Amino acid sequence: MKTLHLCRHSLLILSLSLLGLSFAGCVKRSESDVVIYSALDQEFAEPILNAFERSTEGQTTAIRKFDVESTKTVGLANQIIAEEKSPVCDLFWNNEIIHTVRLQKLGLLEPRSWDVEAGYPRDMIAKDGSWCGFAARARILIVNTQLLTDPEQYPRSVRDLADPKWAKNCAMARPLFGTTATHFAVLRETQGEEATLEELKKIRDNAVILSGNKQVALAVSSGQIAWGLTDTDDAIIEKDSGMPVAIVYPDQNSDQPGALRIPNTVAVIRNAPHPVAAEALADFLVRPETEDRLAMGNSSQIPISRGSEFPPRVLPPEPVRWMRVDFEAAAENWDEWINAVGQIFAQ
Repeated sequence: MKTLHLCRHSLLILSLSLLGLSFAGCVKRSESDVVIYSALDQEFAEPILNAFERSTEGQTTAIRKFDVESTKTVGLANQIIAEEKSPVCDLFWNNEIIHTVRLQKLGLLEPRSWDVEAGYPRDMIAKDGSWCGFAARARILIVNTQLLTDPEQYPRSVRDLADPKWAKNCAMARPLFGTTATHFAVLRETQGEEATLEELKKIRDNAVILSGNKQVALAVSSGQIAWGLTDTDDAIIEKDSGMPVAIVYPDQNSDQPGALRIPNTVAVIRNAPHPVAAEALADFLVRPETEDRLAMGNSSQIPISRGSEFPPRVLPPEPVRWMRVDFEAAAENWDEWINAVGQIFAQ
């Protein structure tokens, strides 16, 4: 009998242990964790996320997911869409805005009030408060100063990509992804869809079309072509490396639209598993101090906040005229728009 009692006791302990393991597997992560999907390059995002963890005195851990360079923005956005019914991500840090707006339009982002100063640019905050823009890159022209020795020779407008004067001596990234796709979606809203498609056809026939903005910057700095349309972060790398290049902010005349800046965006995911920690991280990222850190970095990103104290070296001495943008309108009918552009640039 004693042996039977011991056996039953052992079985009871084993059952309770297994039950405990089962329940343990169902316990959600602590609210002290926050899961962030970041499309910003890991080398730039990691130090800021580490600083956030230190600001919480180690009480919050930022669990990071970075995606591969070629598909990071689209890939992370698609993963958030796939996880709609059971979100894993708490906060999306995107370095390219259109796919953030796509998530907004799908109802996957949580509207909130943003801790920014009065007078923050309206086009940098979603109308419903579901995302906030900060630390932008600008769309600029990069010029080879050995091929174009006189600044009077420099191109001054994005439209110069279609000018026969520059036939096969200028370049642009294929406008199906990233900031180039966003750029022409924005232009579609300012000059009309038909006019923008016609302009893209002229650019296709006149310019060298490359796979990405980095490739454009490299082609210009190496002297393969005289100039191209790219982003400030790709251009400043070439300039900092001592290559013979100049940066031109396009369309600065009063009758022109101005230069386009494309911000990083931060958004809290609707039904995020860790909403309190996500809110804290969101406010941390849009601080002027974060923008200053990105401005001082290799990519020399451009602060949006007037509270920023560090002027990035990528800016010219004179003020830049910025394009007025409605990113939410630019993202309308995105799939149809990209399909139409894809037909023009089909290989």
